[in-house]
Amino acid sequence: MEGIVTVLKPPGMTSSNAVYDVRRIFGIKKVGHLGTLDPGAAGVLPVCLGRATHLFEYLVDKEKTYIAEITFGISTDTLDSYGTVTCTEPDADIAEDRLQSVLPQFTGAIRQIAPAYSALKVDGRPMYDLARAGEEVPERVRDAFISELTLVRKIAKNRYLLKVRCSRGTYIRTLCCDIGNALGVPAMMSFLLRTESGPFKLESAFSVAELTERTERGTLEETVISCEQALAAFPALQLREDRRKATMNALETNLPHTEDGIYRVYCGGFLGLGEVHKSAVRLTVHLY
Repeated sequence: MEGIVTVLKPPGMTSSNAVYDVRRIFGIKKVGHLGTLDPGAAGVLPVCLGRATHLFEYLVDKEKTYIAEITFGISTDTLDSYGTVTCTEPDADIAEDRLQSVLPQFTGAIRQIAPAYSALKVDGRPMYDLARAGEEVPERVRDAFISELTLVRKIAKNRYLLKVRCSRGTYIRTLCCDIGNALGVPAMMSFLLRTESGPFKLESAFSVAELTERTERGTLEETVISCEQALAAFPALQLREDRRKATMNALETNLPHTEDGIYRVYCGGFLGLGEVHKSAVRLTVHLY
């Protein structure tokens, strides 16, 4: 069995533990997720099975969508509700119109300082290891792009839900902290739900318990999205039947007037991903 299963990760579970559970349930050794979701966060965690793991670089850069709860008047060392409180402002009272007024400055291309408690590595060590050991954590600045940042609703005093659609590598914890700084008050991310990761959506996600139940019912295969379906955003390219063997052996096929880029390649059926360069296509990811 190969393809991608969308796991509904609960708060408290690490992405690595989710991969372990999927490996156990499906009985497949070659398994990997498409982008870490923080242990405290919940939601969509796409996990590749078998040869689908070769698609990592083609799927991981897709946009992500989140529903984030931001809480004003408190900040922590981890920038979320799991850390140690570093600052409080009991008199803080952020109104909806004030929050709305600063959101536009965080849309488009932005730069962020990665949280000290993040998985970014310094000399081979995750930054969170340095932070937990009390060692100095160097500042790491990252580029990000936020295509949508909207206020969903107010849920309590100083607590709001935000919808964020953003590029890979965006730190929602940092975003919440930076929004607080723009308003002149401490802030933290108090909850995070990832609702979309590229083509993988919350409504088609399965919890570990549901996957286990599917195994018992014999319907586990129905939870897997095929590689072809997961790559639907790439344009299709049909080759002549007589080029099948050459294509499967990674030989090039000349295609005049075809634009450079990545394509889903078909030749007597779906073969995988191919790259067109200077009017010639070569299969780069074999999935036949």
